[in-house]
Amino acid sequence: MSRKEEIIFAALELAAQKGLKAVMLSQIADRVGIKKPSIYNHFASKEDLVNEMYSFIREKAGQQAQPVSGLELMYKEKSLKEILLISFKEYVRFITDENMLKFLKVLYSERSTSPAAAQIMLEETERMLAAIRNMFYALTVHGKMRNEEVDTAALSYAMTIHSLVDRRMDMMTAGRCEIGELLKIPEEIYEYICWFSMKMGADEV
Repeated sequence: MSRKEEIIFAALELAAQKGLKAVMLSQIADRVGIKKPSIYNHFASKEDLVNEMYSFIREKAGQQAQPVSGLELMYKEKSLKEILLISFKEYVRFITDENMLKFLKVLYSERSTSPAAAQIMLEETERMLAAIRNMFYALTVHGKMRNEEVDTAALSYAMTIHSLVDRRMDMMTAGRCEIGELLKIPEEIYEYICWFSMKMGADEV
């Protein structure tokens, strides 16, 4: 592990314990076993560290999940419902990566008061929306989905899934469910995907 990665993981652990805003660069340096000025050899500021932490953790988590764009190979063999269920499972694998989940929990707790946390959450939502929009256009090309109001369908689908996952994340924090329930696809999410597939599937035209 490089020194830069050590600093990122130390910052993540401290943020999970104290909250992102409460973490000081001096505390991170102490956790790594270096002097505070040494952090500036790798990061220009705490904001820069947080942004690079996001990019690093996101990349690592993404390596564990199959990208949505990789589903083209399955289009001929799978129905719209099956493709959406597969893509949802891969999305859950991504957000429940140990470090990604830890980072997201910090962001969830601070996004209403921290501009940096809110900005990252906005970026993540926009990435999700873009991925779903691209997938939906590909699905129309492959004849799996109606070619009607694709952008609106992508927005509706992405934000509904996002809200349902947010609800499950809140339930996990409240101790009302376990992470395994999200991995198995909760009933309300499964039913929504079935309903959406029935409404938008090309074979329903």
